[in-house]
Amino acid sequence: MPNTYLNADLHCHSVVSDGTLTPEQLARRAADRGVQLWALTDHDEVGGQHRAAQAAHACGLDYLTGTEISVSFAGHTVHIVGLGFDADDAQLSQGLYETRNGRGPRAKEMARQLELAGIAGSYEGALRHAGNPELISRTHFARYLVESGICSDTYEVFRRFLTEGHPGYVPHVWASLRDAVHWITDAGGMAVIAHPARYGLTANEEYALFSEFKQHGGQGVEVVTGSHHPHEYAIYADMAQEFGLAASRGSDFHSPEESHTDLGDLPPLPARLTPVWELLQERIQRA
Repeated sequence: MPNTYLNADLHCHSVVSDGTLTPEQLARRAADRGVQLWALTDHDEVGGQHRAAQAAHACGLDYLTGTEISVSFAGHTVHIVGLGFDADDAQLSQGLYETRNGRGPRAKEMARQLELAGIAGSYEGALRHAGNPELISRTHFARYLVESGICSDTYEVFRRFLTEGHPGYVPHVWASLRDAVHWITDAGGMAVIAHPARYGLTANEEYALFSEFKQHGGQGVEVVTGSHHPHEYAIYADMAQEFGLAASRGSDFHSPEESHTDLGDLPPLPARLTPVWELLQERIQRA
């Protein structure tokens, strides 16, 4: 029987993208909270992978390389997690660089719109919170708006600003689904649909996403994640079985102050599923 009870946390973020902890701090936190297999999945970036692997091994953790790629699909932004790839793969690195490259102009337009709404200095303020300026994002703007006292927390920021129909929202064309899956699989890894319940897709759009993803060579879906409610675990367990996908598990942890779910806190995967780590045994970097 597959080991669905392994405490694997295969989705979290560091200061290399929009988290607040370093890869080393995350590794220690994961180990202290009982994680056995860990992956750092920074947005559109692999620059923290070697640090994360070294820190994981120093803490006694097994490690899988990871990233989370932003994808434009059917008018929505969806995320594809890559696991177990070669972190030095040139094609993957170039694809991620090109995906990141549009964030700077987008951030400046967000700041312009916020200024029209009476909020000055947001670009410079967001930059102070961005460990990697190439990856300046809505999360960094949100932290600035909280720091400035405009909102009480980041959840209020996203209710009032930075989402569609509100000041500061600027859409962006990300990678294609095909490219994201191929970058990951050509680098020896597995592509996984991240937190599918978050996207607000219609039933037809979701079916199209899963179908096209599988057609391009995608192999997994996050079933148990900090972004899903318990009843959604069952929904996406069924989807995993319907499409013949392996199941992944990850907290989507960003920060001790901001994240609902901490590293290692999720329940196990449903026993009827094949965990992604069963298919990635040869790619796990053992402690």
